[in-house]
This record gives sequence, C-alpha cells and structure tokens, in this order.
Amino acid sequence: MQIVGYDTGIPDGEPALVIASDGSLQRESLTAETDLTLTLGERHCAGTIDYSEASERTVAPDGARHLACDRPDAPYCDQHTDRWPCARCTGNCDLPLESCREEHAIYLAAFAPATFKVGVTRSWRLDTRLREQGADRAAHIRTVADGRVARQIEGEIAADVGDRVRVSTKIDGLHRTVETAAWDDLLATFDPIETFEFEYGFDLTERPVAETIATGTVRGTQGRVLVLDRNGSTYAVNMRDLVGYEVTREASTRQLQSSLGAFQ
Repeated sequence: MQIVGYDTGIPDGEPALVIASDGSLQRESLTAETDLTLTLGERHCAGTIDYSEASERTVAPDGARHLACDRPDAPYCDQHTDRWPCARCTGNCDLPLESCREEHAIYLAAFAPATFKVGVTRSWRLDTRLREQGADRAAHIRTVADGRVARQIEGEIAADVGDRVRVSTKIDGLHRTVETAAWDDLLATFDPIETFEFEYGFDLTERPVAETIATGTVRGTQGRVLVLDRNGSTYAVNMRDLVGYEVTREASTRQLQSSLGAFQ
C-alpha cells in the first residue's frame, strides 16, 4: 500500500489520506477522534491516477485507478509532476486557460501570529481557497474581471506583503491567535469588501512538534496540516510529506520527540 494523495475535506467532504493498493484507491479518514495506525516504509514517486473510468474527477472517486511508479523521486518524479501554468504568473500572459477569463478575487490571508500574504482565486472559490490554505483570518480586497488583471495587482501588493507562506511557518503558529493590531494595521491600507475568521475545530495550548508520522489520534486538520495526539504529545504533519510512502496497517513504534505537555 502507498499513500498517493490527500483530501483536505474542503468545502463539503471529510479530510482523508488516499491510499493505493494494487491499483485500487481507498480513503483513510482523518476526521477528529479517528485512530490512525499506519507505519511509514520506503518512499518513492506516488505515480498518477487514471480518471478515464471514474464517476467524477475528485479525490479517489469510484472507478479511478492508480498507476504506480517506482522512480525514487518523491512525492512525484518529473514524469508525474503537474505544472500549473498559473503558479508563478505575474499577469504577462494571454489568458491561456478558460478559468483565467472568470471573475477573480484578490485577498489577504493571515496566519497566526502575524504572517500575512496576498493571493488571488476565482471569486466563487474564495472561501474554499482560504480554508485550503489554513488561513486564520482573511480579507477580500478587490474583485476584477479576469486572472490576468488579478495577477498584476497581486504582484504589486506582494512587493510589500509577500505572496507565500511556508507550511513550517503555519505550524509554528497553530497554537497562537492572530495579532489583531498588526492585522488591522495591514487592512487599514485597503478597503476590504468582506473579512473572514476561521475555526478548524481544535484548540492547542502549545506548539505541536513537527513530524512526518501517520500514527496517532486525529485532533483535526487545518489546510494540509494534520494534527495528531500520540503518547501525551501533539504532532503536526504536513500531509504532502506523507505522499509517496509505502505503508503497513500497524501503529508505528518509532521513538519521537515529546512535546512539553507530555511532562506536565
């Protein structure tokens, strides 16, 4: 068995790991209070998913098949890496995708305690996109006709605010709240159309230990960060770091760094 993907459960589903076995796909639930008991083995390319017989193009739909790859690069080798043409777009393009011509929203996102970024998305996906990123707060600041204009404005704002946040930075702030004064100072330079505050269903009193594990009791997920309790400690896992691992259905016995809470 191999972990070949993950589903954040946003907007309407349940978070899950996607596991392949002999070409078939199944979902390993990551809902709160679930006991996850997977031991990680060797890691290699997660291959790809064939949707030609699938009921729909979602994560692990009925009829989809996994096509394995034994190349050592993980989570994906060059042949199985999707290159999204808009990933580093700055608006100097000819609107190559149909989605580029849709109305776009420009937003600011806040990650506790005081890390901010600007981003763009199609207007109808705004709430979903913010939750996918695990934002704690956000503000919709502009609506524009298409993705090209959105990227141009994003680039101007990014020069001061930034447009990327590392997962490690998000983990560092999971137990914190957004510094209201800093967030308000940033918003004061804009005229937000709408603001958002998000809750992810779990409270932490201390910073979780960053680890790559798949054994423990699920506390919850925030974007692509999975929070697990194990032996009195709390761990935060970047789910992308799990993709490509061969797994067995047994609890891991690997010794881990303990959180401060384990000694209280």
